[in-house]
This record gives sequence, structure tokens and C-alpha cells, in this order.
Amino acid sequence: MDYLLLLLFFFMWLSIHTLISKLVIKTSKSLKLPPGPNPFPIIGNILELGKHPHKSLTKLSQIYGPIMTLKLGNLTTIVISSPQLAKEVLHKNDQNFSYRTVPDTVKAHDHHLYSVGWMQPSSQWRILRKICATKVFSSQQLDSTQIVRQRKVKELMNFVKKKSETCEVLNFSEAIFTTVLNSISNTLFSMDVVQFGSSKSQEFKDIFCGITEEAGKPNVVDYFPIFRKIDPQGARARMTKYYKKMINFLDGIVEERLRLLKGLEMNTKEYKDVLDYVLEVMLEDNSQINRIHVLHLLVDLFVAGIDTTASTIEWAMTELLYNPKELQKVKNELEDVVGKEQQQIEEKHISKLPFLRAVVKETFRLHPPFPLIPHKSKEDVELCGFNVPKNAQVLINIWGVGRDSSIWRNPDEFIPERFLESRIDYQGNDCELIPFSAGRRMCPGLPLAYRGVHTVLGSLLLCYDWKLVKNGQKEKDLDMSEKFGLSLHKAKPLQAIPMQSS
Repeated sequence: MDYLLLLLFFFMWLSIHTLISKLVIKTSKSLKLPPGPNPFPIIGNILELGKHPHKSLTKLSQIYGPIMTLKLGNLTTIVISSPQLAKEVLHKNDQNFSYRTVPDTVKAHDHHLYSVGWMQPSSQWRILRKICATKVFSSQQLDSTQIVRQRKVKELMNFVKKKSETCEVLNFSEAIFTTVLNSISNTLFSMDVVQFGSSKSQEFKDIFCGITEEAGKPNVVDYFPIFRKIDPQGARARMTKYYKKMINFLDGIVEERLRLLKGLEMNTKEYKDVLDYVLEVMLEDNSQINRIHVLHLLVDLFVAGIDTTASTIEWAMTELLYNPKELQKVKNELEDVVGKEQQQIEEKHISKLPFLRAVVKETFRLHPPFPLIPHKSKEDVELCGFNVPKNAQVLINIWGVGRDSSIWRNPDEFIPERFLESRIDYQGNDCELIPFSAGRRMCPGLPLAYRGVHTVLGSLLLCYDWKLVKNGQKEKDLDMSEKFGLSLHKAKPLQAIPMQSS
């Protein structure tokens, strides 16, 4: 919480007497809410969120149980911290909980009205989900574009090779972000967006990180909508700038593609990309999808797909450098299955690399792309003997489930082997591990993320050994701190020196 927030709460405590009658807690005898910490007048439990809400909520769940209630100003929030209850929400009561609580920042540029990730269930939402399933992330479409992604991995390997030859430090965060950005931009609309080391790459990274941070961090307007027009933290204003830059950039690409389609100049393309298919749907007679839907869909695919994939690869490499024995095991597997002479791994290799897949699963457990997944209850519903009121925010604490000692042995340790002995997967069926959520609001980008994370990480491990930057620096000196937002980033970018494998 920043000082502005504290001052604002103090001002409210002293001056806004008219709000008191509207914010009377409704947990009386008639409504059996789940247990939770006692709320302060007016502000409720806001101060208990701290700088890292996912960790604060996990600690509170150890006191009040796997289902608990918090009052966040005007917002009743139910926090779920067990796989059994997550399954109740995301599977059994999926329809009721398929709605979203939308942060005020996401309402900038009306993004929440057109975004497949944030809009409420509707005919347009179902069409957009279908487009994602059949035109964007289907096996057939991803297979047809895998050669483009392989090309981007090769470019990364060439860039790393230059660093290796001169013993230069590689900024993992920057290099991986550039690779994933160009890989996904080519999958979506057949073009590179940035070059390695360019200022434009950092500009895009700042925008993406800004969007996820503003969407995820506590904002007083979400708890007290009366302050929406004031925007006291300036969060919506910052988000408006980020969305404006993204939409203007993507609108230029859409305009150029429509011009080419009108002029029938598309015959030279080797394959249809995602934008081709999406525009076909948009241009159909009586289509419910318009250009605004397309632009906001591309924002979702671009930001969420790139941000989470790049961050997961960086976390996985960080954990392996922090645990050199596990690093050597995965290198041995890669050399045995793919071969030392290969310059990179391909998507066809993934199914033959169980330990690499286990490394990725363990990374998702410890560093889920989305630590807290927000839902909303459309109607009053009973859950585990408690009442969840209509319009309550329901947060699935994915991070907390991944650190639960009743589910995982030594939950804070990086032990990929646990997934060699377990059939638990992250396809949405096993709620012990749902980094992409589950049910009808499950992230549609999982198939692309699956391919991207394994091929980039595996190629970096196969071709190079890695030396920490500072002489004498030990693995346990690596910074493992997080920066909280809608997704979890490393607070400090990973840096290491690549050395050609012997």
C-alpha cells in the first residue's frame, strides 16, 4: 500500500460519514459467510493484502481455512485455497462462477466490453472463445505455423552464440521476451515486431508489464467505486496510455491486412495466419464480431500470451540455475533424446522429454502465471456449507494451492521428480495444478504456451552451459523475489553467461 492510499483511507475514516450506512457488513445471523479476519470499519480487510496479496491470502488461509471471507471496502471477497473447493467453483458450479469481477483499470478503453479474457458470458464471448479454440490455438493451426516458431528459436540461438563467443552477459528477460514476442507476432500476423537489443523491445516490455501490474495490484477504486472519477492512484490513466499504444499499433496492422485483402494481394503468403482467419469471421454476413472485437482480442492474445510465456521460461531457468543438480538431469535427458549435435529442440521432441516437462510443471506450481484468478458469483450459492452471495468476488489462490504442504511434499522446494511419479497435469482437470485455470474460463492460450516454453527452454539448455555473472557468486545468491501483478514477474531480470556445451 502506498502513502496515497493510507492518506485516502484516513480521510475517509474522518470525513465520509455518508458511506457508513451503505457499507454495513451483511454477515449477520441471516447470512452464513465463510470465516475470515475481522474487518475494520469502512476499509474492511484492505490493509491485510500487503504488497504481495497472494502470499498474504495464503497465510490467512492457514488460519481461517481453505474458504474464507474478506471485506475489501465495498467488495465482499471469497478466497478459495484448496483443489477440492477450486473444483467446486470451476467445474461443478462453473456456470455460476464464469463471470468476472473487472478491475477498474481494465475498463480503460472499454477493454472489458470486448476482451475475451474479461467480458461477461454472452454470444460475442462464446464466438470469441470459439475463434480461439478453432482458429488460433487448434493443433492444426499451430502445426501449420510451427516452422515460423522454430525460425525464431534459431534466431535466439544465433544471438546467444554471439554472446557465448565473446563471454558477454545475457539478459535472459530481454532475450526471451524478444523471442517470444516475435514468435507470437508471426503466429498471429506474420511479422517480426522487434530486434534483439532494440529500444522498441524494451518499450513493448514496459507496456506489457505495465498492463499486468495495473490490472493486478490493489486499487482503491475497486473497493470504493465512488472514487472512480477521481482515479486517486492514477492507475486508470496509466492503463489508458498502455491500451492506447497497443490498440493503435494493432489497428495499423489490421488496416494494412484489410487493404491487402481488398486488393487480393494475399496469394504470395505461404499460409494463413491467425489474423486472416479472424478477419474472415469479422467479414462474414451478419457477423457479431466487429473490428473493435478483433483489436481487443489481439490485445489479449498478444499481451497475455507473450507475458506469461516469457516469464515462465525465465522462472524455469532461474530455478534450474538455483538447483544445478536438476539442471544437469534435464541436460542429460536432452542430450540423450535430441542429441548434442542438434542446435535446438523442435516441438515434436516435447513428448519424448518427460523430465523437461516435469521441470515446466514444477515451475508452474511454484510460479503460476496468474497467482490469483478472479471470478464473480452470478447468484447466491452454497459452497462447503457456507453462503457465497450474489456479486461476490471469488479469488482462486493458485499460488497458495501450489505451496500447500498438505498437497505437496516440501512445497517450497524445486523438485521436478514429483511429477515423474504423478499423473497430475495442468490441462484443467487436476485442480492441484491449474496455472491456466479450469472450466469455461480456462486460458485458451495453453497449447501455444506449452509449445513455446518447452522449445525455447530446452534449446537454451541443450546448446549451452551457464555461468553466473559475478565471480564467486553461488547458486543460492540468485535473487528469487517477485513483482506482483496480474502475473508474477521476477523482480530482477536473470543474467548469466552462456558457454558452449562441451
